[in-house]
Amino acid sequence: MATVASDRTKTTPTTATRKQPAFATGGMVTSNHPLASMAGNEMLINGGNAIDAAIATMFALSVVEPMMTTIFGAGFIVIRLADGTTTTIDNYATVPAAATPDMFEPIPGNLDNDVVDALNSTGHLAVATGGTLLGWATAVERYGRLSLEQIVAPAVRFAREGFTVSPYLHEIIKMTESDLARFPATADVFLPGGAPPTVGSRIVRSDYGDTLEAIGREGPGYLYGGPLGQAIVDDMAAHGGLITTDDIAGYRVFERPPVTGTYRGYDIVSMAPSSSGGTHIIQMLNILEGFELAQLRFGSPEHIHLLAESMKIAFADRFEHMADPSTTDVPVAWLTDKGYAAQRRAKIDLAQAQSYLAATPPDGESASTTHCCAMDADGNVVTTTQTLNGGFGSKVTVPGTGMLLNNCMHLMDPTPGRTNSIAPGKRILSSMSPTIVLKDGAPYMALGTPGGVRIFGSVMQAISNVIDHGMTMQEAVEAPRMWDRGPELELETGYPEFTALKTAMEALGHDVSPVFRVAGGMNGIRFDVETGMMEGVACWRADGAPMGFSGGQATLPDDDDEAAMWQ
Repeated sequence: MATVASDRTKTTPTTATRKQPAFATGGMVTSNHPLASMAGNEMLINGGNAIDAAIATMFALSVVEPMMTTIFGAGFIVIRLADGTTTTIDNYATVPAAATPDMFEPIPGNLDNDVVDALNSTGHLAVATGGTLLGWATAVERYGRLSLEQIVAPAVRFAREGFTVSPYLHEIIKMTESDLARFPATADVFLPGGAPPTVGSRIVRSDYGDTLEAIGREGPGYLYGGPLGQAIVDDMAAHGGLITTDDIAGYRVFERPPVTGTYRGYDIVSMAPSSSGGTHIIQMLNILEGFELAQLRFGSPEHIHLLAESMKIAFADRFEHMADPSTTDVPVAWLTDKGYAAQRRAKIDLAQAQSYLAATPPDGESASTTHCCAMDADGNVVTTTQTLNGGFGSKVTVPGTGMLLNNCMHLMDPTPGRTNSIAPGKRILSSMSPTIVLKDGAPYMALGTPGGVRIFGSVMQAISNVIDHGMTMQEAVEAPRMWDRGPELELETGYPEFTALKTAMEALGHDVSPVFRVAGGMNGIRFDVETGMMEGVACWRADGAPMGFSGGQATLPDDDDEAAMWQ
């Protein structure tokens, strides 16, 4: 099996990973479901590029990972073309025009944007104007090679023929069963016979297959200004929702430059606001660059302490400065400046945990998100994270369409007068962090993960795992993670010698909370420019699967020898 050499001395014990990487030279797709990765490969084999593959993968994920994304959701796409051009597409959700800052009653003392009667998380009031379909179609139109009809075809097939219920999907349906049962069109599919489908049984989404087929034929106008959008509006009007025809027809995606930085000689290319993720990945790496992490054992108290302190600094700045860039002047250049990082780094006490903010900010971002990466043999790279926010979003399925709706209103601060309080038309802030790492100007890594507000800290750790600790890509995405925005330090129990580590961190002043996992199923691709080998990986925290292909076309004879071919 081919391997991709690490650049640093390994400072973590060698342990078996739960999953294995895939290696290929013809193309690679990674996602959180094998059928979705297969859909992306189908595009590459049929002459599509990485953009086509990534969007086909996402359409498929909206079928087979229904709790994580939908065509009326939100997300970001980071693209690096073979000629070196980098760009991003912002298809994040927006607040309906009829929304008001005081439309929900906050629960006093709650730190996760929860409100009375859960109106911003379940039901029609929880739905924001979704941009997913327009973002995906825009990426294909501007940078793809195939038609939208070709790209949705695998997803249509999976919806009509059905897909197998994994233990992961089964458990999430069980967790959300009572809310799913409130909406008949949702319960009909995901609670057949009134109960969660058993592991190994099949879910068929025929209505959704018909919807996707119509989208392939008609384009995004089928939703934005068309009959699918009208179906949403009619369902909203019947159940007290806010979204109108004008909200949907007026939705726009934005193509923006990425946020960029450097770390120990590598270039970081990530999502700029309205995602906070890329900015804070670069900010944290800038802070950590002043410490020689390669000399610290992975998972040692000294290592975790530095990660935690840099993360708390980033969260202090996120609460103060991050918002919709069309309504707020977000100081990205200052936040990603190495001089500013040096000032913040000087505040870190190596012997004692500190607080870097006066109060813990509210944050309602859910971990129910999905991610995929795609790379083709020409060198085009895509990394994209998409969501409907909470598991199964608002739990609402628009009758007759099979389409689930997001609950992105839960991301807005329900208390008026704050940076991210509800305002009509505001683009909702996210932590999603699809990221590309370059080495000597060439693609080196593409990665991302679901996980809500824990995303950018998790992506930062994976990057550091490879660059600082010499991990393989598979080890980097599977390695134990931590997360700290204050006051608690979440530590995955998978760290070596966890009990001793917990004790040591508490001695440094950290309030440790043991958790099974931080964030979700990370996946990514690493590229060896010398061999052309792509290493695709996906971690144990979701149903992820890397999938690629090698080989190629037959070798044909020269013209003079053409006759010999048929002898």
